[in-house]
Amino acid sequence: MTDPRARGNDLTAKARIRNAALDLYAEYGEDRVSMRTVADEAGVTVGLVQHHFKTKDGLRAAVEQLVVDYFLLAIETASPTGTPAQIAANRDEAVRDMLETHPAVVNYIRRTVLDPQSQGRLLERLVDLTRTEISKLRNNRIASTRRPESTQVIGLLVRQLGQLFLQPMIDEMWDYLAAGDTLHSDKPVLSVTVT
Repeated sequence: MTDPRARGNDLTAKARIRNAALDLYAEYGEDRVSMRTVADEAGVTVGLVQHHFKTKDGLRAAVEQLVVDYFLLAIETASPTGTPAQIAANRDEAVRDMLETHPAVVNYIRRTVLDPQSQGRLLERLVDLTRTEISKLRNNRIASTRRPESTQVIGLLVRQLGQLFLQPMIDEMWDYLAAGDTLHSDKPVLSVTVT
C-alpha cells in the first residue's frame, strides 16, 4: 500500500507540516500541541504553517483528511474479487493491516473520536467515506440492498474500529487477570465480529 504521507525528502512543506501535526496530535492530543511545536517538528516557521493552513482548525482538517486517505488507500488495495463476503473480508483485512502498520493513525483516531471535547469532524468524515463505499458496493450488487444503508455503514465501522477502541481496555483486563494467573502469560487479541 502506498503511504498517503509520501516518503523521502521530496515532501512539500505543507505535507511535512501536516505529517508532523498527525504525529504530535496522536502522541499528545491536539489541545496540548501548539502551532509553534508543529512548525518546529516540521522544520518550518509558524508563519508558513499559518500560510498553508490559516488556523489550527485548518490544520486539524488536513490531518483528518490524511487519516481518511489512509482508510481509502487501504480499501483501494483490497482485492475486489470473490463473493460479497470475501470482498468485505478483503477490505476489513486491508484496513486492519493499515492500522497495524500506522500506529499514529490509531492513536489519533482514539484521541479524537473518544474525546467528547474534540472539535474535529473525523468520525463524520469516516462515516461519509464508509457511506460512499457501501453505496458503490450496493450499486455494483456486491452489498445487500435488503438492509438499510445506515445499518451497513454502522456495522462496517464497528467491525473495522471496534478492536481499535476496545483493545486497550481488553489489555488492561488481561493484565489484571494475569497478575494472579501465571498460566496465561500471552494476551490474546480481541476479535470483534458484527453481522
